[in-house]
Amino acid sequence: MIAKIKEIFSSIQGEGLFVGEKQLFIRFTGCNLTCKYCDTDFLSEPLCEYSPKSLAYEISKYGDNVLSLTGGEPLLHADFLKEFLPLVDKKIYLETNGTLPFELNKIKDYVDVVAMDIKLESASGNKNKFDINEEFLKILPSKTFIKIVFDEKITEDEINNVVKIANNVPIILQPVMPLSQNLDFEEVFNRFYSKNANVRLIPQTHKFLNVR
Repeated sequence: MIAKIKEIFSSIQGEGLFVGEKQLFIRFTGCNLTCKYCDTDFLSEPLCEYSPKSLAYEISKYGDNVLSLTGGEPLLHADFLKEFLPLVDKKIYLETNGTLPFELNKIKDYVDVVAMDIKLESASGNKNKFDINEEFLKILPSKTFIKIVFDEKITEDEINNVVKIANNVPIILQPVMPLSQNLDFEEVFNRFYSKNANVRLIPQTHKFLNVR
């Protein structure tokens, strides 16, 4: 079993609840969605192929205690991860778009944190998938937080659906970068906060710090 990996690198987590934490990142190739704001280019650099054992050996060279699975969409490689993750002695942090619940079920026992990025149609261009996002969240609610990338086009219906799905799960609001002059991010934050106080506004801090 082989997975194509774009890059492996150690850096500081720049998004979500664990912003500022040192992590080792594995960036998987491929995604089942196409977002307008996606900043990952899978074509500009050569890709490396790993087996579960060879990838486990490669990351053993790093001293980071947390392994972030990112992409693309890592759950497209769920069968590979099911073989790889038992070989890893690190805390597992999964970044995902929350649209592949069946694939999450395959590896849920090995995951410590899930950053579920709900892709809003208003910002990403993808059709809203709130029903699937809700099903996904039910698998590991105590380990999951929700991330919302938004711009000035966010709708009240989208806010209501995210709040309904979240229940008591933390919501992280992340403005699209670069920031639009038309975006009143504090106003958007207050619209969420009036419906669910478990919400925080955190931009992509790694871009401000100029780290990967």
